Amino acid sequence: MTNSGNLFAGLPAASVGEEMFADLLQAPGLRVERIVSTGQASPTGFWYDQPEGEWVIVVAGEAHVSIEGEAEPRMLKVGDWLNLPPHCRHRVEWTAPDRQTVWLAVHYRNC
Repeated sequence: MTNSGNLFAGLPAASVGEEMFADLLQAPGLRVERIVSTGQASPTGFWYDQPEGEWVIVVAGEAHVSIEGEAEPRMLKVGDWLNLPPHCRHRVEWTAPDRQTVWLAVHYRNC
């Protein structure tokens, strides 16, 4: 089946208060997700440690992402992408509080 859409359609209001997640595509070993952040960050002391890999790109806004073992967070702006292999511990330190940060995340397994 062929389907299509617009990544920016139906974005939540900037003051929604929590991150919004929407799956855009799912297939065996693959999931494509849109994430909309409005100032959110990972809870203190929390690290993502995912069994699948994640390739992510910032398509609007900006964010700071820490990767375990790196001294400084990576600053991601529009067009910046990051590949996080399985079990790469990482956390979101900051997303722009005054505008939406829109991420496109590709979660993959067995690649």
